[in-house]
Amino acid sequence: MIFLFKIGFLEVSWIDILDIVLVAGLLYNVYKLMRGSVAIKIFLGFLSLYLIYLMVRAAQMELLSSILGQFMGVGVLAMIILFTPELRKFLLMIGKSAPTSFDNLFKSIFYRKTDRDSIYNVSAIIEACKTLGGTNTGALLVISKSSELRFYAESGDNIDADLSKRLLISIFNKYSPLHDGAVIIYKGRIKAARSVLPVSESDALPPNLGLRHRAAVGMTEITDTLVVVVSEETGQISTAKNGFLAQNLSVKELRFTINNYLFEDGGATEESRIEQLAKSQKIDAPDPLLKETTS
Repeated sequence: MIFLFKIGFLEVSWIDILDIVLVAGLLYNVYKLMRGSVAIKIFLGFLSLYLIYLMVRAAQMELLSSILGQFMGVGVLAMIILFTPELRKFLLMIGKSAPTSFDNLFKSIFYRKTDRDSIYNVSAIIEACKTLGGTNTGALLVISKSSELRFYAESGDNIDADLSKRLLISIFNKYSPLHDGAVIIYKGRIKAARSVLPVSESDALPPNLGLRHRAAVGMTEITDTLVVVVSEETGQISTAKNGFLAQNLSVKELRFTINNYLFEDGGATEESRIEQLAKSQKIDAPDPLLKETTS
């Protein structure tokens, strides 16, 4: 083993540097998952309790030390139960970059099939959202390119119909029995309507947002989807992706966001620019960011 340098009696090697970098990256990603959610408060509370346990044990308080010790004995199991959503998001983040099956791995090596092989009627989504926003009709559309979202689709009514503007407007009509809930779109088809989505518990969301917007953010926190929201109060169009919400989008911005999600490779540069747009809420972005792609 080749040592780089010494710090006192410690000998630092390339393996130690790699180990530190990997641990730092792991901790940073864990922090990103818990940032702005209730989980970070639970983690701090658990850490405070552990520090109290160490002080009590050092002070030799036998009774209190034994009580806290029993709790710390099941600490790992308790953390798994408490942080189930965050663990699910962490595994999903790892799974996004891994092939989901041998067939997908085979295709990725020998045949570069893109999402353009499937037909996506993006214009139907754009025109429907524009019409719904003009009449202040609330809408919630989940667009998925990697999964059928069968669990969430089964919570609503199965449709499995071709995507069209008229059908979307009919579903979200205020007098339609299907308008309350989300529409799930997969591979250019409307799979289900009136679907129930998980609601985000993030403290970073503005308090004036309703359940429709919180459900959009909650869905993108645990799935690799793009959710389009039309506000019933203002008619404004918003999108959610990776737990970030971009509000008051124009038609051009909405088209760019959908096309980028469906047809682009999702590089780190483009994705970070979209997340920055959602964070800063700068709707008047420069033209290079909002260049329109054909659907």
